[in-house]
Amino acid sequence: MMKILIVFGTRPEAIKMCPLVLELKKHDNIECTLCLTGQHREMLDQVMDVFGVKADHDLNIMKAGQSLTSITVYVLEGMEDVLKKEQPDLVLVHGDTTTSYAAALAAFYRKIPVGHVEAGLRTGNIYSPFPEEVNRLQTDRIASYLFAPTQLNKSNLLREGRSDNIFVTGNTVIDSFAYTVKKEYRFHESKLNGLDFDKRRVIIVTAHRRENFGMPLENICNAIKDIASRYNDVSFVYPVHLNPAVRGTVSDMLSDVENVMLLDPVDVSDMHNMISRCYMVMTDSGGLQEEAPHFGKPVLVLRTETERPEAVEAGTVKVVGVNKENIISEAQKLLDHKDAYDLMAAAVNPYGDGHACERIVEAILNSEEFF
Repeated sequence: MMKILIVFGTRPEAIKMCPLVLELKKHDNIECTLCLTGQHREMLDQVMDVFGVKADHDLNIMKAGQSLTSITVYVLEGMEDVLKKEQPDLVLVHGDTTTSYAAALAAFYRKIPVGHVEAGLRTGNIYSPFPEEVNRLQTDRIASYLFAPTQLNKSNLLREGRSDNIFVTGNTVIDSFAYTVKKEYRFHESKLNGLDFDKRRVIIVTAHRRENFGMPLENICNAIKDIASRYNDVSFVYPVHLNPAVRGTVSDMLSDVENVMLLDPVDVSDMHNMISRCYMVMTDSGGLQEEAPHFGKPVLVLRTETERPEAVEAGTVKVVGVNKENIISEAQKLLDHKDAYDLMAAAVNPYGDGHACERIVEAILNSEEFF
């Protein structure tokens, strides 16, 4: 019997790791336990409910005004007790959060092997995204098992001198659609049920990254306001992050725009089904760059770079930056020119076939270290 401890603490991690928890629990020779850090709280709990996954441990670290330092310290201290009690053979973490890095570090201090799901993503700039680029670099350095979504991610790891135990699996977010997307779906957020996705071109917007706080976010909001005023058949749906630095700016600039719908963060089922029905996506999120291409939806990335260049190369994602005029120009191309839209919509999703979790579990089961 192998004992695996999965650790995550944010909504995006939960969306991508809950399918893996469910896959691991199918195997009689694996005991899978789950520790939440609670780096996010309300948004995290929503996802857990959707997948029907329950935690064995909850550090519940979230505090008002928490800093990166406090998150790191609380996760390190909390994980020490969990690791002593569980004594796992392997700790699995995901992606680039402070939770993932601190949990991996806590496991390293106890000489417990770490597996990193979504390994090998890089921008090459340690301050963008901040602090995620350093989080994933350090987590990859610690990890004994590297589960890379794409061949390009594997190439990044090889270039950095890693050679053993790298597995190209696809991205587990594609696996999550089997649990969330339904043909006859009624939204939990009642306002969305009043939106006619067949008659209106719905653009989903998310923008919440630290590097976009201040003027960049104001530019994004001004661009949305301008586009909304030019196109009567376009509706923007913007689920606004709970961070006060985001909510204040967005509310001040967009709350009175008639065809812009500002919502509290929606649950994962609403988001995935909304993506499947929308016209296109404008985002600074990493996850949406992976999710939208699966449904053939063009993505404009509201950042100056991306750690997901596979979709850019495939043609389904375009990095447009945070300059107001450039955002407007690129959005207009997709709204005014069917050929440009169809070219992006028809691009092949490079993030896998929905069987990433199976490949991760197979790699673990085939490891001589544990069996």
